[in-house]
Formats: sequence, C-alpha cells, structure tokens
Amino acid sequence: MRDVFILFVGLFIFIGCNNYSFNRSDEKRAKFEPPDGKCILFIGQDLGAIGGVQGYSDGYLDHFEAPGGFTMYTNLRPGDVSFGKIYRGLDGIWETDNWGSGDCNMQLQVNDLDLKNSALAIGLELVNHEKAVARGEYDHMIDSLATWVKSLGKRPVFLRTGYEFDGHAWNHYDRESFVVAFKRVKDRFDSLHVENVAFVWQSVGWGTSYEEYEKWYPGDEYVDWCGYSFFNHHKEAKPLLDFAKDHHKPVFIAEATPVFDGLESTPECDFDNPEQAKKAWDQWFKQLFQTINRNPRLIKAVSYINVNWRVQDMWQNPPFSSCDTRIQASDYVSKNWQKEISKDTYLKASDKLFPILWNEK
Repeated sequence: MRDVFILFVGLFIFIGCNNYSFNRSDEKRAKFEPPDGKCILFIGQDLGAIGGVQGYSDGYLDHFEAPGGFTMYTNLRPGDVSFGKIYRGLDGIWETDNWGSGDCNMQLQVNDLDLKNSALAIGLELVNHEKAVARGEYDHMIDSLATWVKSLGKRPVFLRTGYEFDGHAWNHYDRESFVVAFKRVKDRFDSLHVENVAFVWQSVGWGTSYEEYEKWYPGDEYVDWCGYSFFNHHKEAKPLLDFAKDHHKPVFIAEATPVFDGLESTPECDFDNPEQAKKAWDQWFKQLFQTINRNPRLIKAVSYINVNWRVQDMWQNPPFSSCDTRIQASDYVSKNWQKEISKDTYLKASDKLFPILWNEK
C-alpha cells in the first residue's frame, strides 16, 4: 500500500511539473485540432511569400513541399486608407489587392491545385470598426465571408477575428466592442450553418496578464483555439499558454518570424547574409521548435511568415525594415528547416490531412 501511495505522489509531482502537457486524449478534440504530438504547418502571408500560383514563382511553394495550411488576410474596414489603398471590406478574397503588405487573393489560391490539400487561416482585421461590427452594421459582409468559407467544402478554415486584440499600440481595440464583435461574427457564421470554420482568439502573446485575458475572452462557447504571435517577445507567453491550458483550448502560433529588437541580438535579420541567417536559426528558430516540441498536447498549429519585409511599404520601420526572412534565401536555414519539418510532428498537405483535422475515423 505504501508503494502505491509513493507511486501516486510521484505521478502527481511529475504532472504538476509539466505545466502544458495536460492530457486531452479522453476529451473531445477542439474543431480541427490534430492529435497530440501533431502540429499543422502553415505558411503566410501574401501571394509572393507563399508562391506557387501564376505570376508568383519565388515563394515557399516553389522551393518546398506544400504546407498543411496557408495564412492570408482580409478586413471589415470599408473606407479606411492604407498606403494608397481604399478598403472596400473583404479585400484580398476575390480580387488581387495590396494595402502595403503584399498582394492577396485567396480565391486564386484555393483554385490552385498545389494548395488543394492545405487548410486556410484568415486574419480578419477590424481596426477602427469593431464598434460598427458589434452593432451589426457589417452583417452583410460577414455573411458574404461566411458564404464563401462554406463554399470551400471540407477545407478547414481558421478564422482569426480581430487578431492581436491586445496589440494596443497599433490596433487599439475597444475591449467591450471587440468581445461583442467576435461573438457576432461567430453567431452570423452559425446562422448560415458554416461547418468548416474554427474560431481563433489571438493575442500578441506578451504584455497581457492572465486577469486581463479573462476580460477580453469571448467565452469557451465562442472560441475554438487560442493563438499568439511569436516574434521577439515569445519568452513572455506563459500567461497566454496558462489561459489556454485552463480553458482546454489548443494553441495556434498564428504569426511567427525572427525579428530582433536590438536587446537580444543585432536588429538586422537578413537571410541573404549568412552570418545573420545562422544567428536567426540558432537564436530564434531553435526556440520556436523547442516551444512546439515541449508542448505536444497544447501547441497544435504554427504559421511561419515567409516574407521579404524590406520591400513592403507597411514594414519600413524597425524591426521589420531590415528583415528578409524568406527561408529559401538562405541555404543554411533551408537545410535546417527541411530537416525539422520532415519530422512526423508537422502536418503538411496530403489527401489524409483534412480527414485527420475533421477527426474522421
């Protein structure tokens, strides 16, 4: 009996020391959540970065096998102006649009055979318009987006409504309006019986306390995944990971690319420079993969931003203005990247991917 007690205590201590390795195997998995130990690999975040379609021939798809998903962006911001582009709302879905951060055209991509077995992650921006969304003024646009998503059939779509809601310095969302707007988007999708969508609640991943997260949270019934950004403050993500664990939600590292703020390393991150590319791998990529590998039951998706930030109008301020983080720009990064993502952990495009994410037996 004493031996059984010691074994129980030891097991309790072991579980308590592994903060994020909680067991979900006996629970119903979240929408499009892969099994424990698996992580969907996404690539973003514009046509040039992803490549593989007509007119865009030097992106990720032109150098590596198709990822498990691709990340793109649209908005509910009609009338706002960004680098000479006047938003119509839902820009970048049916036509090629550019508001300063690369060309976007999701319809072009979903029609492309190279991406036929890849999920889609959509960043839905609400900046300056969260109150209008909350009041129902944009229901017609939400319904148009929902109808389009539904038309994609079995392709899983991860919708990041008001992504980086706590990026107060650049998004400045009103908290109460954001929460209502997030709920309204999901309610509209539900009213149209859209089944192939998972709702992602994405933080910047730093600077927000656990208590603040509770205030910004729309509720378990409205959130399928928690998400965060993995840039130069990724070491501060513990409150978000704790929150996701406590709410039994899988985590999507929804934006990830190596940038440095001058405190941890050189501000430049140019993969054309072999020294900087090696430093990025050693100081950033290794930490990204370690974070995923140490949390096999929590972190279930990651999206890498494969962009030459230097040539996009929106990113002409530090730290992005001196960054080219396209994996294919460095032989050293490419070799190590290929070795890492070849592991069974990472789910890439295949005819088996969608059944896995739909949890089909």
